[in-house]
Amino acid sequence: MVDELRIRFPNLPEQLAGLPELAYNLWWSWNPQARMLFKKLDRVAWKESGHNPVRMLKELPQGVLEHAARDAEYLHHYNAVIARYRREIASRSGWFQEDVMDAGEKTIAYFSAEYGLHHSLPFYAGGLGFLAGDHLKECSDLRVPLFAVGFMYPEGYLRQRIRSDGWQENVDEVLVRDAAPILRVLDGTGEQLLVKVPLIEPAVHVALWKVSVGRVSLYLLDTDIDENDPWNRSISAHLYIGDIEQRLRQEIVLGIGGSEALSIMGVAHSVLHLNEGHPAFAILERIRMRVAEGATFEEASAAVRATTVFTTHTPVPAGHDVFPFTLMDKYFSKYYPLLGLSREAFLQLGVHPAEPSAGFNMTAFALRMSTHHNGVSIRHGEVARRMWMSLWPDRKEEDVPISSVTNGVHVPSWIEPKMELLFNRYLGPGWLDDHDSPVIWELVNDIPDEELWKAHFWLKMKLHNFIREQVRKRWVDDRISATNVVAGGTILDPTTLTIGFARRFATYKRADLIFRDLERLRPLLSNRWQPVQIIFAGKAHPADDAGKRILQKIFSFAIDPGMSGRIAFVENYDEQLAQYLIHGVDVWMNNPLPPLEASGTSGMKAAVNGIPHLSIADGWWIEGFTGDNGWSFGLRDGPPGDRDGADADELYGIIEKKIVPLYYDVDENGIPRGWIRFMKKSIINCAPRFSARRMVKEYTTRFYQAALKAV
Repeated sequence: MVDELRIRFPNLPEQLAGLPELAYNLWWSWNPQARMLFKKLDRVAWKESGHNPVRMLKELPQGVLEHAARDAEYLHHYNAVIARYRREIASRSGWFQEDVMDAGEKTIAYFSAEYGLHHSLPFYAGGLGFLAGDHLKECSDLRVPLFAVGFMYPEGYLRQRIRSDGWQENVDEVLVRDAAPILRVLDGTGEQLLVKVPLIEPAVHVALWKVSVGRVSLYLLDTDIDENDPWNRSISAHLYIGDIEQRLRQEIVLGIGGSEALSIMGVAHSVLHLNEGHPAFAILERIRMRVAEGATFEEASAAVRATTVFTTHTPVPAGHDVFPFTLMDKYFSKYYPLLGLSREAFLQLGVHPAEPSAGFNMTAFALRMSTHHNGVSIRHGEVARRMWMSLWPDRKEEDVPISSVTNGVHVPSWIEPKMELLFNRYLGPGWLDDHDSPVIWELVNDIPDEELWKAHFWLKMKLHNFIREQVRKRWVDDRISATNVVAGGTILDPTTLTIGFARRFATYKRADLIFRDLERLRPLLSNRWQPVQIIFAGKAHPADDAGKRILQKIFSFAIDPGMSGRIAFVENYDEQLAQYLIHGVDVWMNNPLPPLEASGTSGMKAAVNGIPHLSIADGWWIEGFTGDNGWSFGLRDGPPGDRDGADADELYGIIEKKIVPLYYDVDENGIPRGWIRFMKKSIINCAPRFSARRMVKEYTTRFYQAALKAV
């Protein structure tokens, strides 16, 4: 790889030869000192590159690099960071090897349709992707022997632009692959490796790319190549294609094509972990390979089942892919005999007993063909057992073998550097090594209120400055209307109590619940001495007009003078905007319709930065709420029918009677002591319990270890 990088950056001074090596490993994205190494080269260039070091290095003037190569202070920082990076990447020991087992050559393959790693790699749509990205990062930190497979989406999920009437439009923006932190996987001749996907005719080929996520390798499949016809080129263009046949082809490419790619690269795996049902066809390919070696289907499927982990994420029925049997016949009729199965026996693998004629259900298939399966919160585990109990008709609901591993967030990625400096000072320099230990976080109480409040207000100003700068750029570059300028948050006040709401705009997430009773809301916004303001962000699926209408409704309130200039909608929600929001608002609000929130992770990210959570009693918050670290409302098992009115009434009451008085109750120095107690409790209670470190350790000790021993 070193030689390839030298070719990409031929003019880089020898003293800085390690910068490309670092730029092409996302380790820098969760290590502030590594990011600072690039930022110190040129702060403006770092900002203009979108915090993408590969693009930055390609665009920097030669003089800047030569100046850095002569700067003794910069070289001292460079040498320290590069040495630490190489030492950590080369290390062969860690928590997994020391506390779990010596896996030898055994590895775990993690398949997911999306990965949220950094905004320079737009291969994510929402929480599922960020969960996958955080999983990889934590596996790297803990030295779990895991690699991953996913899709290269050159056009991403969607880039959002809001018209002056508030309607969401999708903007085409193709990823410039050579300016992103990804590298081609090369074949023996030095050309990019191409793999022919089994099953599909005319032939579909994928080009292979690699993302280095610390010690973890993520292999990406790319169908947008000259060898494919236009329809096949578009298979990996976007996440979650609406066309049902193209969606099936996408999942064949991911599961079966991904397995074929691993085989051709010589990357063997012992255990398969499926993140949702989208890549579940990888199970079939593992079985087919064993059958080809002489095993019966029963023998092969038993071995594969014992070494497969399946995580389901959605309690929303529409979120589970179901393909018509006629389509399955079209693509799998030649595959049935390769498994030693009849058509009927094969299709039966994907039948949901409660809906036997609906088609081939990918979640039902994955549950049948795996031994280890889980939901992503305790509550979601309960819901999943109820949803899928018909697969185990001889068992009571509580005995259905679907457990739960509550999601967590990668703390080093989501802790703001200014907050990290505070933790370094008061929790001790080694706190990050044991950040899943609750004992360490009790030391948050030692942080002086004044210092915590000063850091928080600085981050709040940073959020408002970012929002205004984004709108200013749109005003200059795209000549947006004054309506959009106002709606985008330019007239918000950083001294005002600020509530943040940033979600995917699916209808069940009820983004507009706070507008249910305008006569209750307006006084909260317009109060002269204790006002409230709300920042919204999020994207509706391109085919979800109902979600777009909710977004448009909120936009209309953002430009309504009757809302006192206290509502904003910030367009194009992505990982970068998420970072600013979860660090800079005062309260994080979440109010989906229970029990449709499987877990939720954005609130966890806010909580570990001292942002109290205001949420419906669903998902992770049922486990996280303690009474003194945020606010909970709504019955988890409310009455059937429309509950919006009751939920909104309780939401208003909490804001009016609890949040507003507490926030604005300040001492003679302007410090809200009671509010800061909530901030500290948020950190203390949520940081260790809802960390990806706790989550990955749980997956490892409960599932990975047993699956590896079953090999």
